[in-house]
Amino acid sequence: MKIKNIVLIGSLSLLSFASCTNLDENVYDKYQSEDFYGTPEGADVALAGVYAQIGGNWGGVGYAGADNGWYDLNAMSSDEQVIPHRNTGDWQLDFAQLYKHEWLPTSFIVGNTWNWLYKSIFNANLAVDQLEKAKADPSKIAEAKVLRAFFYYLLIDDYGSVPFYTQNNITVDKIPQASRTEVYNFIVGELNDNVELLSGTKGGNYYGRFNKWAGYMLLAKVYLNAGVYTGTPKWAECLATCEKITQGGFSLHSGSDNASSPLGNKYYELFGDVLPDDETIFAIYATVDVVSRNIFTVRSLGGANAFALFGYNGWNGTIVPSDYFLKYADADVRKKQFLVGEQAGGINYTLEVSSLDNPGAPPQAGVRDTKFFPAGLNNGGGASNDFPIYRYADVLLMTAECNVRLGNAGAAKPFVDAVRQRAGLTALTADPTLVDVYNERALELNWEGHRRQDMIRFDTFLLPNQFKAASQSYRKLFPIPTSALDANPGLKQNPGY
Repeated sequence: MKIKNIVLIGSLSLLSFASCTNLDENVYDKYQSEDFYGTPEGADVALAGVYAQIGGNWGGVGYAGADNGWYDLNAMSSDEQVIPHRNTGDWQLDFAQLYKHEWLPTSFIVGNTWNWLYKSIFNANLAVDQLEKAKADPSKIAEAKVLRAFFYYLLIDDYGSVPFYTQNNITVDKIPQASRTEVYNFIVGELNDNVELLSGTKGGNYYGRFNKWAGYMLLAKVYLNAGVYTGTPKWAECLATCEKITQGGFSLHSGSDNASSPLGNKYYELFGDVLPDDETIFAIYATVDVVSRNIFTVRSLGGANAFALFGYNGWNGTIVPSDYFLKYADADVRKKQFLVGEQAGGINYTLEVSSLDNPGAPPQAGVRDTKFFPAGLNNGGGASNDFPIYRYADVLLMTAECNVRLGNAGAAKPFVDAVRQRAGLTALTADPTLVDVYNERALELNWEGHRRQDMIRFDTFLLPNQFKAASQSYRKLFPIPTSALDANPGLKQNPGY
């Protein structure tokens, strides 16, 4: 049972209560409302409306956890996973189209993600305004600004040059479009101005919230991809920011055997109900039917197989392409997450998939993934596994990448080796190359929302695979949705669309 994040969950309850209040009753006048948001409890209510947008739920809402939103857009346009249309008629074509780089400005998931991010920006602007007017604790104002920077970072990563506003006193049709570089500079400025003001507390009420360490992690991610966003790499800045994160006292969680741990290894505790705070930096809190949900393993496994393992049917959806699965050595603890061949419930998952969309894949085709082995309260609508947005293994691999790119591969080796050896593999026999770092990121961070970004940064995103020819360069960005162009005539579509 989860007992963490009491302040945030309490704030969500307060927010729900406030939203049901009859405005005609005039519960607060202007002075009282501002005074309320200046209190610790009121500040958390203001922030709760923003954090509520991060957890995954139906309708394309959230960073990760449910379906048809940001996670699917970014994960299924990479090479790590896809939901094939089945030749029995199951599953929409959107996921196969993402994998084959055939999305359009009218694509359902492209629009869902855009709408979610701009709703989140609106809520973040509102929180900043409420907290500043109330002269709230500077750490809470900083938290709202870092949250806003997080959503703008996701926007420029996916869409490039985007509508930009920081106050809600403007109609949609008048919001100006800012260049990717302009928004990047805003994000970096906001983070540099505010991260040091955040709490240094780990866990407890700051589980699932931006503390100082999560703020620096966000800044490191922005610097890591600066060359993609602006044409000017920031490897040294990323490296220095990673060094600041290490001051938070993080370490790699154990990779030792443990029969009571998911899949028989402590490593998989990193993807369970309550994520260990030795490695977890920023997580999504999830409890099915309460707040958020995690569908990823439930969505992957076939019905009878899932019923034999969990007591309820799976959705027979997401698969891992064979090329990706075959990257893993048999000795790698991380290979335990995959299911292929004969399984409980009389299902036989085949390694190869012949078609994603026409006519589609047979029902039992494709390797399945149990990384998020259902934990806590769970049912056919998902599970209560929390989701690690950021964790320390990523910091080590970013540190290694920056060192290699700066010409210091020898300094990178201990960081790559640490991740490999936790997984039961031997250390590298030579200093790592960029290919080594790229491959280790694939093995360690699969299904955690990083792969598309990594592929673009390492210049592999456009390469052909079994199901698609080489993509054109404009596919590195998603299109601005047609609905957004219709609502704001001043927007310019991304080239190629």
